[in-house]
Amino acid sequence: MAQLRLYNSLTNRKEDFSPIDNDHVKVYTCGPTVYNFAHIGNARPPLVSDILVRLLKQLYKEVTYVSNITDIDDKIIAASIEQKVPIAELTKKYENVYNQNLKDLGVAKPDHQPRATDHIQEMIVQIKELVDNGHAYISEGHVLFSVKTFPKYGQLSGRDKDQQLHGSRVEVASYKNDPADFILWKPSTSEQPGWVSPWGFGRPGWHLECSAMSQKTLGVPFDIHSGGQDLIFPHHENELAQSCGAHGKIEDINHYAKYWLHNGMIKFDGDKMSKSLGNIVYINDLLKKYNGEVLRLVLLSTHYRQPLNWSKKSILQSQKMLDKMYRTLYQIDGEVSKEAVSPPKEIIKALCDDLNTPQAIGKLNILFNDFQHAKGKQKNELLSQIMSGASLLGLLNQKPENWLGYQNEMDSKDLKEVEKLIMERDKYRSEKNYKMSDQIRDELTALGIEIEDSPQGTKWRKT
Repeated sequence: MAQLRLYNSLTNRKEDFSPIDNDHVKVYTCGPTVYNFAHIGNARPPLVSDILVRLLKQLYKEVTYVSNITDIDDKIIAASIEQKVPIAELTKKYENVYNQNLKDLGVAKPDHQPRATDHIQEMIVQIKELVDNGHAYISEGHVLFSVKTFPKYGQLSGRDKDQQLHGSRVEVASYKNDPADFILWKPSTSEQPGWVSPWGFGRPGWHLECSAMSQKTLGVPFDIHSGGQDLIFPHHENELAQSCGAHGKIEDINHYAKYWLHNGMIKFDGDKMSKSLGNIVYINDLLKKYNGEVLRLVLLSTHYRQPLNWSKKSILQSQKMLDKMYRTLYQIDGEVSKEAVSPPKEIIKALCDDLNTPQAIGKLNILFNDFQHAKGKQKNELLSQIMSGASLLGLLNQKPENWLGYQNEMDSKDLKEVEKLIMERDKYRSEKNYKMSDQIRDELTALGIEIEDSPQGTKWRKT
């Protein structure tokens, strides 16, 4: 079996993966802040983790995967006020939509999906530990992490102190001893959500939430922490500092997570996706136009660490590729093989090279090409490899006839009419009356019916 190698953002190099426990790998990915519909950029971190976890399950006995839900945040409070909807109702709505979106993209649900509001007491305990260890201080109802007490602060992001402040939305407030210090706990007004704490009625800072939830579900240290590149600073940098500080492990930078994986951002036709440019593309809207498997393939077609250019062209290319694969499967006599076999070594090898999904997809295409020229036993063996390799990538999970639309539901009257026309066309084709057969083809096209002549007979689908 190939050695898994991952690019570790903490060391800025590709490393052999060596789990803390050879029998049990633990993975944490930062989940969404549920105040709005998720855009396509929000889909990339969980999809990368989905591929990672699928691969890890091939290599190791047990894998536990955790991804959180942030359901308390200033953005959530603002959205609740703007939409005039209670916070609990708002967050539940967008959490459900997010989970359905990921399901449609073929992303398996995490083993655990903790919510921030269910872990307030764990956050309070961690803040107490930080105060006791001299890493946090109380000022004007706030509790803040003192960055100067953690000498390795900035190692993950590679930023010095000046860079940490520049362009990072760091709040410069009177209650801070240092502008770089970040909030662990903030006071809430009577109109705002909050919880009773030793420092008064308030709510947690965003960075603290992931530290508490990951520790509760996985323990520390755990193997892999992942997320988007936009989270490296300040979110992950702060997570790392406060988690090490809470346990008195300021010299052990690996005490929290051993490997850090960060995916590149998504651009829209070459531009950064942003509200100001008006080019935000929501997963919900995309799924109304395209099959989730098509969107998944687009996301997998670029290496996860590279920026991904989202365009209609890339979507159509993925659609074309999947159509070709499903058409090949559809033309197979009999059932597609369900025999359980290990994924092809060449696909495993590609994924073990820092999750090289473009290369893995290329290997899958090669298998398809080989399959089309194979005969007998070799053909069956290749088919099994294709299906197991595709399964590892989360592709080709649908019945070919359904994908191609050959079993689309139609009104029984319309169905009878279509079948009658196809029978008439087949009759004219057998008589070599191509003028009439073409005329009927045109009639079917006008009805939204696409036909395909094959050795197995005429096949059709509703477009």
